Amino acid sequence: MNANPDVQLPAVSVIMPVLDEERHLRGAVQAILAQEYAGEMEVVIALGPSTDRTDEIAAELVRDDSRVHTVPNPTGRTPAALNAAIKASRHPIVVRVDGHGILSPNYIATAVRLLEETGAQNVGGIMHAEGENDWEHAVAAAMTSKVGVGNAAFHTGGEAQPAETVYLGVFRREALEQQGGYNEEFIRAQDWELNFRIREAGGLIWFSPELKVSYRPRPSVKALAKQYKDYGRWRHVVARYHSGSINLRYLAPPTAVCAIAAGLVLGALVTPWALVVPGGYLAAIVAGSVPAGRGLPLKARLQIPVALATMHMSWGYGFLTSPRALAKKVIASRRPAVLSAG
Repeated sequence: MNANPDVQLPAVSVIMPVLDEERHLRGAVQAILAQEYAGEMEVVIALGPSTDRTDEIAAELVRDDSRVHTVPNPTGRTPAALNAAIKASRHPIVVRVDGHGILSPNYIATAVRLLEETGAQNVGGIMHAEGENDWEHAVAAAMTSKVGVGNAAFHTGGEAQPAETVYLGVFRREALEQQGGYNEEFIRAQDWELNFRIREAGGLIWFSPELKVSYRPRPSVKALAKQYKDYGRWRHVVARYHSGSINLRYLAPPTAVCAIAAGLVLGALVTPWALVVPGGYLAAIVAGSVPAGRGLPLKARLQIPVALATMHMSWGYGFLTSPRALAKKVIASRRPAVLSAG
């Protein structure tokens, strides 16, 4: 990246919240340490109360490389982990990475260049879902298709441009400190909520397809359903907390849930013609799974409609059943904790 050897690259802090990540943690950290970036770098891992070998693997990583450090996150909650890692870090550029995310080799170098070129407060790119078995391949296909996630550029790709939010993110530290970091009441949707506050303060969030992070999907239908129910639940909290932050794309899953439920009830009690609605939805996701599954094994392709329906219905159900008490709790602590470099 550094074409001019006389120009000093900014130092970078990589922050990583982890909980039960023994399967992917070592690979994720190794991908960070192997970055093609000539500037100074540190990795701060915030350790939640894992029940697997995550802490042991983290200790080995610390022992093997002086750039790696750990901090405790006794709550196990992602936003608390992120804030703890930010406080313990010290460099002007802050890169968020998850314990199951694999950075492309030039990710940090490209992100630092884009921050300079665009003047953005946060830059991010594509959440490149990749599976390791037939089910995960099916989920990855669903998560990278427009029938699965709409027009979200960080899932499906697109042109470099200003964005509402981006996947993970590479921040200027002053933007994080100005906003007081992540709101720790947002168990989910904390990225969207933080980026909304940055934009409200006049900051630019920038999406670029040049940035890519490999992502491992949830390993079962149950885990995927819980993930997307939580997404919908907390996206509704964001909508209550920040008026005007909702758009039609977010209303599609709850609308689909209501329409399908009504169609099933009316079809059973009133007229079979009402079954056209759930039947039409089923036909749509089956048709949408065909291009999404191109090139995948047959077993994976057959599971794509299941993944799509799980994502849509769980997100919509979570949105519809999101309790107002969550929003009240969030509003009661409107200002996130103040951050300072360690």
